[in-house]
Parts: sequence; structure tokens; C-alpha cells
Amino acid sequence: MSAAPSVFPGYTLGRIDDEIVNPVLYQDETIHDVYSKLRREDPVHWTEPNGFRPFWSVTKHADILEVEKNHQIFVNRMRTYLSPIQGEEWVKSVTGDTHLFRTLVDLDDPVHMKLRGLTQSWFMPPNLKKLETRIAQIAKDHVDRMAALGGECDFVKEVALWYPLRVIMMILGVPPEDEAFMLKMTQEIFGPGDPDVAAETSHKADTGAFSASGDNTVDLMQTAMKLFEYFGKVTADRRAHPKDDVASIIANGMIDGQPIGDREAMSYYIIVATAGHDTTSSTVAGGLLQLMKNPEQMAKLKADMSLVPNFVEESIRWVTPVKHFMRTAVQDYKLRDKTIKEGDGLCMFYWSGNRDDEAFEEPFKFKVDRNVSKHVAFGYGVHVCLGMHLARMEIKALYNELLPRLKSIELNGTPKNTLANFVSGLKSLPVRYKIA
Repeated sequence: MSAAPSVFPGYTLGRIDDEIVNPVLYQDETIHDVYSKLRREDPVHWTEPNGFRPFWSVTKHADILEVEKNHQIFVNRMRTYLSPIQGEEWVKSVTGDTHLFRTLVDLDDPVHMKLRGLTQSWFMPPNLKKLETRIAQIAKDHVDRMAALGGECDFVKEVALWYPLRVIMMILGVPPEDEAFMLKMTQEIFGPGDPDVAAETSHKADTGAFSASGDNTVDLMQTAMKLFEYFGKVTADRRAHPKDDVASIIANGMIDGQPIGDREAMSYYIIVATAGHDTTSSTVAGGLLQLMKNPEQMAKLKADMSLVPNFVEESIRWVTPVKHFMRTAVQDYKLRDKTIKEGDGLCMFYWSGNRDDEAFEEPFKFKVDRNVSKHVAFGYGVHVCLGMHLARMEIKALYNELLPRLKSIELNGTPKNTLANFVSGLKSLPVRYKIA
């Protein structure tokens, strides 16, 4: 792992309320020990981490579904993800509300559903089917690149990061030469406390922008401003010259007879470009790592390629790139034996729900033939992931291309995860391989 401290200032080792928000435990995956203890002993746990406003930790699969289904009682608009008090106060000082952006995951109905409706049909399977050939070609291009690298590469840095990014940029209708910029912006948004992200970032936080850990290593306002400037130009272009792409739908979107607001439009681009890339990248890499760790599963999958859809779902369950989302109760509610009071925050820990042995048999085993129809990695209910069908298509296309050509593959170093407790996954996966 990277040379990060075992505990951040304000975190107390052995104190479960601090451990569940500590990004170091997500990086080394020992967070599963915390999750397992809570699922077993206190699945709806009142949590008071140092430096954070308190909240209920929801760790069981069934309870996560219950909260997600009751979207009128548990709302998004007050808290979307874990942030220290300092970070929340900074965002309020900058924007006047609780969010830096106004994305679909930050909003509630009716605004949420009206905005979602602009692109929802575009991301459904009937429309995505027309992209199959183009996505398959992008997958082939990246496996060809892997083959050209001479039998050794960092799979994350050479393939997993760039493949879904190219797909997303194609869907948005922005050129390949902007990919490096978008990759950098994505990493800064989701990993502002990771030292490797900070080392590659040309700007440091001097305005008080805070990461999930309380570290102000990346100036998120500078990142947001760069993205707003970039997508502002995209909006102007698509309004003047609309095309058959998602950017044109967003730029020309109408809500209640009025053009979509600038902040909402910018946020829409950002959630499509960043979430649609980073989460798929993490799953692509995490699935390959598990195949290498479980060669019998690799052999089973290569012998029966009809299992690829099962493997894709199992990879998504296993990695769960979005580790949590938050909600706030707008009325009292009974969850298990706990009374959630109006105004209380709840954090749904999806990674925990996807390791719940009441929902999944042998949840800590990776099985390519598992029938995974109920994982919560995409969320549930009205806020279910807009791009889930696209993510499945992308991962399936890459492995349909890679597996038949892969003669052998093994680790060629130590895998490393990002240092983050919100959206995280592998940032390095060195491999040695033979490929046709």
C-alpha cells in the first residue's frame, strides 16, 4: 500500500465510529472487519466520528433496500456523502447550500426525476444497443494496446482507466485529446485525499477545500471551476450545433418549459463524465484481480464464456466502487429496533450490504457463476444508477475481447487501492501476461 498514515488526525484506533469513516481502512480493505462486526452486533448503529456530524450506519442489505425504497422519508438533498464538518462548512460558504454540485444524486423529486428524465431513455438497453459495435471496437483497441506492451503493464494505468473513459467521452461527444484532462479531474473529485492524486495535481488547496478524510490536499473549487469552464464551452457548442450525443441532450434540456439551469447542466455533465468512468474502471480492474487470485474461477470462466454476464455482476458486487451514500430522515421512522428521528442522517454502506451473508451465500468468495441479481452496488429505487446498463455493456465487451486472447496472467507487483472512503478501487495493478 502507499505510505499513508495508519490513522488520520482525529481518528482513534479501535473506536468503531472513527474506523468506519477512516479511508485507510478502505484502502487496505480491513473495513470489512468493521462492517462484519456492525452487521452482527449493531446493524443500525448511531455513529459519532470525531470531526463529523453524527449519523446512523446502515450495514445490512435488507435495511439498505428499505431506506432506498422510502425515498420520500429519506432524502438526498441535505447530505449525499460523508464529509467532515470543516468540509461541509466550506461548501456552504462557497455555494450557499450543502453541495458543491447539483447532480442527480444530490437532488430529490420532483427536480431529480425531471432532470433524470432528460437522458434516461438514452441510457436504456434499446438505445444502447446501437453502441455495441463501437464499444466492442474500443474494447479491442485497448486489448490490442495491452498486447503491444510486451507482456508487462500496470493494468489500471494502461487499460482500466482509459477504456471506460474513451466510451464516456464518445457518448458525451467530446474529443479523445481531452481524455487526459478528464481523467485528472475525475481522480481529483473522487480521491482528493490520496497522496498519489495530490502528487499529480498542479494546484494545492489554499482555499480550504476538504477531502473525505479532512485533508485539504486538492483544491476542489479549482477542480470544479475547470470543469465548469470546460463544459460551459461544450454547452455553447451544442446549443449552436446539436449532435446525436448526450452533451446535446443536456445542453438543450428543458425543465417545466424552461432551459436547464447552468449549474444543473454543468453538474449533469460532471456526474456522467466522472461517475460513468471511475466506477467502471474500478470494476474492470477489481474483477481481473479476483480472477488472478482465484485461478479456478478464471479457468471456469474461460471454459464457459456464457458466464461473462454473471462474472460482470459478481465483479460489481465484489468491488462496489461507490462505498456509500447518505440520506436524511424528514420524519421519524422505525428501522429494526432503532427510532430514526426527523433530521437524523443515515449512511448506507453498500460495500457492507454486498458482503451480507443473509443476502449472499459465502459472500467473501468470488464466484464467476454466482447468480447476483440483488447486489446494491448500483443503489436501488428512484436513485438507481442511471448508467448501470452502460457499465455492464462496457465490462462485458472488454472481457469478451480479453479472455479468449489471454494465454496467461499473473501479478507482477503489489496492487494498490485509492485512499478514499466514498468512491474507491484499484489505482495500480501490475501484471505479467501472455496475450494473442
